[in-house]
Amino acid sequence: MSEMLESAKTKTDYFIHINLYFFFKRLIDILFSTVLFILLLPLFLFICLRIAKKEGRPIFNREIRVGKNNRTFTMWSFRTMTNGSRVIRQLPPYPFPSSWEKGVPDYFKITRDKNITFTDTGLWLAKYHLSKIPQLINVMRGDMSLVGPSPERPEVADYYNQQQMKRLKVRPGLTGYAQIKGATNDNHGQKIRYDLYYTQNCSYKLDVKIVMESIKRLFKKRNY
Repeated sequence: MSEMLESAKTKTDYFIHINLYFFFKRLIDILFSTVLFILLLPLFLFICLRIAKKEGRPIFNREIRVGKNNRTFTMWSFRTMTNGSRVIRQLPPYPFPSSWEKGVPDYFKITRDKNITFTDTGLWLAKYHLSKIPQLINVMRGDMSLVGPSPERPEVADYYNQQQMKRLKVRPGLTGYAQIKGATNDNHGQKIRYDLYYTQNCSYKLDVKIVMESIKRLFKKRNY
């Protein structure tokens, strides 16, 4: 009887702890994303004007992504490609099999059309990692978090198995554990494993570690 009570108390303490973590994580997301957006507002407006003047409209790129609890949302970013390339990119770049009964396979890889062309402003935005600034609005709205798994395409998430679905238990992030480990869509299985590790071990300490590592990576040379 005492063991059952102890087990129940442990589970209760865990749920209280994890709920408090997500509560304060959301408060931090709102606070930091709002402050960052205000600080970056002059740069945000400058980029809008530059894109409108040099490349024309649209200024923003809008993509449907899957967030927490399999809820879809519109993810915003600055347009970095020519309009023709933008249309090509929005087409499904992968033939999906008629059935992936056991979930999305580890070897799955999203392939891009090689004819995609970046604009002059797009190259500049990519060089200085600025194309994601509009996603701060997604964070403020609650679609995303500062830290979490990368937002998934609905076409891919539709094929998730029960294990892979667990990565959708938390909000997707501007950066995350898989990103700092270098796992991308080129290695879907490894990306999922890192994301599942994060969902099972998320904490303030791990979030700070991911943010600090992401900041360091911003200053590393990027190849195009």
